Amino acid sequence: MSARVPLATEAFAARMVALASAMAALGASIYLTVEHYDRHVTLACPEGATFNCTKVTTSRWSELAGIPVAVLGLVYFVGMTVLLAIPGVHRALEIVRVVGASAGVVMVLYLVYVELFRVDAICLWCTAVHVLTFIMFVAVLWHASVSDATRGA
Repeated sequence: MSARVPLATEAFAARMVALASAMAALGASIYLTVEHYDRHVTLACPEGATFNCTKVTTSRWSELAGIPVAVLGLVYFVGMTVLLAIPGVHRALEIVRVVGASAGVVMVLYLVYVELFRVDAICLWCTAVHVLTFIMFVAVLWHASVSDATRGA
C-alpha cells in the first residue's frame, strides 16, 4: 500500500519548484540584461551558424517598443519571484500566478518563433530562460490544482 503525500506538502513542493525556476530565470535575465548593455560581458555562448547569442541579442527583435527583451524578462521574473514567494493558497493569488505564468509562456512561444524564423539563430542563455519559464508554468498549474484540492478538502 502506498501512502499519499499530504496535499499541503505537495502544494509546497509545487510552489518551491515554481519559485526555484523563476529565481534561476531571473539570474539568467540579469546576465542577459548586463550583456545587453555591456558587450564586453559574455559568458560561454558559441557564435556559429545555429547557436549565436550575439546575433539574437542584437537583432532588431531584441527590443519591444524600444525596451530590451532582456529588461522585460528581468522585470517579469522579479514580479513572478515575488508572487511565488508569497505563501498561502488564496484563490486570487493563484489566479494572478496562473495568468502571469501563462503570459510568460506566450512570450516564450513568440521569442522562440523569432529566434527560429526571423533571426535564424538560437541563444543558449535565452533557451535556458525559455525552458525555466515552461517549468515554472507547469509548477504553477500543479500548485493551483493542488491548492484547489486543498480548499475543497
